[in-house]
Amino acid sequence: MITEPKNQGASIKRITMPGSVVGGAPPAYRVIDAIRRNEPSTPEVHDTLDREEAVVEMKNFCLWYGSTQALFEISMKISRGKVTALIGPSGCGKSTLLRSVNRLNDLVDGVRVRGGMLLNSDPIYAPHVDVIDLRKRLGMVFQKPNPFPMSIFENVIYPLRVDGERRRGVLKDAAERCLKSAALWDEVKDRLDESALGLSGGQQQRLCIARAIVAEPEVLLLDEPCSALDPIATLRIEELIHEISERYTVLIVTHNMQQAARVSDFTALMYLGRLVEYGRTADIFQNPRLRETEDYVTGRFG
Repeated sequence: MITEPKNQGASIKRITMPGSVVGGAPPAYRVIDAIRRNEPSTPEVHDTLDREEAVVEMKNFCLWYGSTQALFEISMKISRGKVTALIGPSGCGKSTLLRSVNRLNDLVDGVRVRGGMLLNSDPIYAPHVDVIDLRKRLGMVFQKPNPFPMSIFENVIYPLRVDGERRRGVLKDAAERCLKSAALWDEVKDRLDESALGLSGGQQQRLCIARAIVAEPEVLLLDEPCSALDPIATLRIEELIHEISERYTVLIVTHNMQQAARVSDFTALMYLGRLVEYGRTADIFQNPRLRETEDYVTGRFG
């Protein structure tokens, strides 16, 4: 069954070749031109976000890889129970920001941060934070499916085993619940003991989503989850995001403007490591406050 897009009205007005400029000379952009000149800039954050309860809150968050700064003074709230999409050109810091939430960037030599980030009011970067415990509170799905070389069943319940759960009944119930949530149960229920590596790419990605939600995460992080999938598998994942967003807070990185319009409630445009505009998806795509936002979502630059 094909579900309706989350934002049916958030259609993209006109598409031109990315990187092109319509009408000759490049237009003047208030925020992006300041960013290009490395001057202070104030992002356009819509007041509709003030009414939202935040599950993740970033306050003047900055990140460096060695001497290279990748994120600049990011302040934004991720709304509880909603889907928030991060969009922007390649290299704008979307994935870096996403991975900062569960501190995956800590694994890169020379990383340092400044500013604050909270998960349900708990500091993410405080010295006392146990990073392993933090990551248990967050589900993560990557660009390419990464099932473990074990059975379908063991893949799904792996986080519970790591956390010490050994009761077979609990594990079986959790596997069935999450495979059903990932719209995969009917396809694999008779071969749970077979290797997960035998599944198709789209099935593997849904399996990874089932694994990510088995421990009931506070936020589900999706880093371009459809970039390695064909259009049919992509549609299944988008339908799945629509369904699971009724129970989980989702933060997704995507390069696909139509996908952001279809699956998300809120959208944030980033550029060169900075936030440009952030608001309801319908507003970002239909009535953005910045000309640069309109030009990006319609393909006039990027």
